[in-house]
Amino acid sequence: MKVLVLNPFYGEDFCRSARWAAKSRGRVQRHPDWLLTAVAVLERGGHEVKFIDAAALNLDLAAVTAMAAEFKPALAVVHTTTPSIYSDLEHAKALKNACGCRTVLVGPHVTALPGDTFAIAAGAADFIARGEYDYQLLDLADGKDPAAVPGLSYLSGGKAVSNPYGAPIDVNTLPFPAWRHIEPEWYKDVAKRFPFLTLISGRGCLGRCTFCRDTTESMHGRHMRLRSPSAIVDEMEYDLKLFPQLREIMFETDTLTGSPGHLRSLCEEILKRGLKVTWSCNTRVDMDLSLLPLMRKAGCRMLMIGFEFGTQEALDAVKKGVTLDQSRKFAAEASRLGFTLHGCFMVGAPGETKESARATIELAKSLPLDTVQFSGICVYPGTELYDWAKKNGYLVPKDWRDWVSPEREQVTLLNYPQLSKSEIDYFIDRGLKEFYLRPAQMLRMLFSSPADLLRKLYGARSFFSYLLGRKKG
Repeated sequence: MKVLVLNPFYGEDFCRSARWAAKSRGRVQRHPDWLLTAVAVLERGGHEVKFIDAAALNLDLAAVTAMAAEFKPALAVVHTTTPSIYSDLEHAKALKNACGCRTVLVGPHVTALPGDTFAIAAGAADFIARGEYDYQLLDLADGKDPAAVPGLSYLSGGKAVSNPYGAPIDVNTLPFPAWRHIEPEWYKDVAKRFPFLTLISGRGCLGRCTFCRDTTESMHGRHMRLRSPSAIVDEMEYDLKLFPQLREIMFETDTLTGSPGHLRSLCEEILKRGLKVTWSCNTRVDMDLSLLPLMRKAGCRMLMIGFEFGTQEALDAVKKGVTLDQSRKFAAEASRLGFTLHGCFMVGAPGETKESARATIELAKSLPLDTVQFSGICVYPGTELYDWAKKNGYLVPKDWRDWVSPEREQVTLLNYPQLSKSEIDYFIDRGLKEFYLRPAQMLRMLFSSPADLLRKLYGARSFFSYLLGRKKG
């Protein structure tokens, strides 16, 4: 079967595959690794697939429709996000009209709200593949009865029907992403060396953070499923052979450092093969710090750390499961060992005050960090935080489009009696300015690594583009 897989356009620099679907303050564009894994599953099953990353290439609806009409797919897969859902459904409708194909929607938003999605789709969507969609798409392409596809939602007699989920996917059965459909140069991120490629080393998470939707039970689950170290290093070697120009591989997995034994085996496998590769990863501050020297030896350059908040009360409010003392010890040890550190901070936890927001800024400035990001805490359907905020009347948006600004920028989604939306916005901007505009920090970024000049220039341009846009607004 011919299958079209579309990552739709929703405005310049709108990043669909990041944890917050929006035009980020860093103007990030991230690789569609989840979609391309599903593409690889379909291709391994013998199906002809055309993948279009309209988000990365800024291809509008007319261009996408013309490409689809030429390909003539029997099935079209459309990635969706919360703020872009109406636009995504417009793409699905256009594909149906142009090709006469069936359409299937994927992503956390439609997973959380299949009934609402079918209601506003008005016939544009035939199926919703909830949660892990890789093998659901294969079942549909193979012609399997929709009623027998685990996790699939569809309309029957005008009503939405949702099949029960099947067992979580054995991640070691999945092929490498079908990277041949993209070019690494399409994707930029100030924190990574350019060009880079992402790698997913497993699915699921042991964390209980109330704001995370990708690791909820409905998406990838609360249980870590890690790929074998040998398979991960096989993929690293494959990536470097496919794209010799790569300067870095980024482990986008939230839980790479979640299992000390697995992480140790992975580093040892890289060293055993003599693989010369620079890589970076996401991590929590409660990882086993004794493994940091081994990670450095195996080629790890940069760590992206979810410090999140500067008070223990805020950390506890979102069930982060870490302490401020762990944050400080982690940053000190990682800095001592020479890692580049990117800190992630938020404003707007339940119970947040001006004083606690100020404490988060001061924590960021006190740690030996190279770069940071500040944002309002994001509230997505399907998360515990969304349900809590909606119940208590703290949600600002009245429509899915309101999850971003008209310019597709990140916006603050919560408004509390003790801390208003405008005050949250103030502390976000204040945090960025106070961290980056310190003379010592500017000198640190300028002279720490001359080899990364291109990355730093892109970051500076993105930062000032965001600030100028805020000033005009």
